Amino acid sequence: MIKTDVTQARKFLAGDEFTAAFEKASTAFEKIKNRSGKGAEWLGWRDMLADPNDAILEEIDSLANKIRGKADVFIVCGIGGSHLGARAVVEALGSFFGCEGPEIIYAGHQMSGKYLKELVSYLEQSKADGEPKSVYLNVISKSGTTLETALAFRVLRKWMNNRFPDDISDRIICTTSKEGGALNELIVEHGYKKFIIPDDVGGRFSVLTPVGLLPIAVSGVDVKTLFYEAVSTYEKLEDDPQEVLEYAATKYALYQRGKSLDVLTTFDPQLKALTGWLQQLLGESEGKEEKGMFPATASFSTDLHSIGQFIQQGTRNMMETFITVRSARKSITIEELPGNHDGLNYLSGQSFHEINTQAFYGTLKAHINGDVPCVVVSIDKLNAQHIGAFIYFFELMTAIYCYCLEVNPFNQPGVEDYKEEMYQLLGKR
Repeated sequence: MIKTDVTQARKFLAGDEFTAAFEKASTAFEKIKNRSGKGAEWLGWRDMLADPNDAILEEIDSLANKIRGKADVFIVCGIGGSHLGARAVVEALGSFFGCEGPEIIYAGHQMSGKYLKELVSYLEQSKADGEPKSVYLNVISKSGTTLETALAFRVLRKWMNNRFPDDISDRIICTTSKEGGALNELIVEHGYKKFIIPDDVGGRFSVLTPVGLLPIAVSGVDVKTLFYEAVSTYEKLEDDPQEVLEYAATKYALYQRGKSLDVLTTFDPQLKALTGWLQQLLGESEGKEEKGMFPATASFSTDLHSIGQFIQQGTRNMMETFITVRSARKSITIEELPGNHDGLNYLSGQSFHEINTQAFYGTLKAHINGDVPCVVVSIDKLNAQHIGAFIYFFELMTAIYCYCLEVNPFNQPGVEDYKEEMYQLLGKR
């Protein structure tokens, strides 16, 4: 399952530092359980695991199967938590090249006119058999007015209205707030299918709601297994939170020691989007009141040839969190070559996964020797069960750690600052 090893990071702490941090983390967890901490009204991501809604899971699973049978392309139109969580799971559990079922494409997560123009052009291209592409669209936004998402939805909705006028109401699915907001007006007017974003769940904690579950299910992942393993992990950690408390305490104690950067790294390229989800989860949760560590991401071994030098010998203001997978789904075994022209015959009989694993251990040892405190989070294997456990584990750890910092884990007032300035420049009243 999910295992965390903080032993190499704790070597950088005095015993009393960790003990004090662990006591603070334990108190923080109690605040979460008894709903006495800042932002307690946003704990719906825990409540839905304590009391699962089987009907919603069935509805999502049923619609996803229908879409998988009809769609060539499924567009996820959203930004931040409305895009990162689903993408993290889809890429972690999917294929690098090609896929069974619809191609998942993302939109509304930036404001590139070139991207949208080329996306529409791609959608208009016929398939290899000469038939037009069948396209479904899931727009995700509580307010329906988030600028990046709303602009993309304007363009894509117009294109879909022209291409699929007879069944457009079946092809557009809106995931939004229960009441109010711009999307609810369109739902009433056009009869689009609707899923509700719970009022008490913020975007970066929403991957196990319809926000993430519908796109994940359309990709072919078993969302019931994903969700119920998160439920199981919730129950286990309620009874025995030792592992998550040790992790949160270690991270907080290192912050108290002056660490201001947490490099989230993986040696598995299919987990790159997962570290992106972690970056948002941590960054938007802890970065307030001039507190918190900046969550950077790195994909090894690629980035060992770019920022690896800095991590090894640069400013000693960082810790590192490795996300690893113990067993590989697919790999290639190295064969011995006549002449040994590249000098790599000594690797014969080993798989790429085995070689990559040793690269991880070597990097871990080197970075520790370079005075970088390192935490290792291990996943047994990449499947829906283990990713479900991973999601809840990090959601809980983030909330505990942020309460240690004495900030509200669930708001993002700083995000509104840039929006205010941007809207003024754009002439919004």
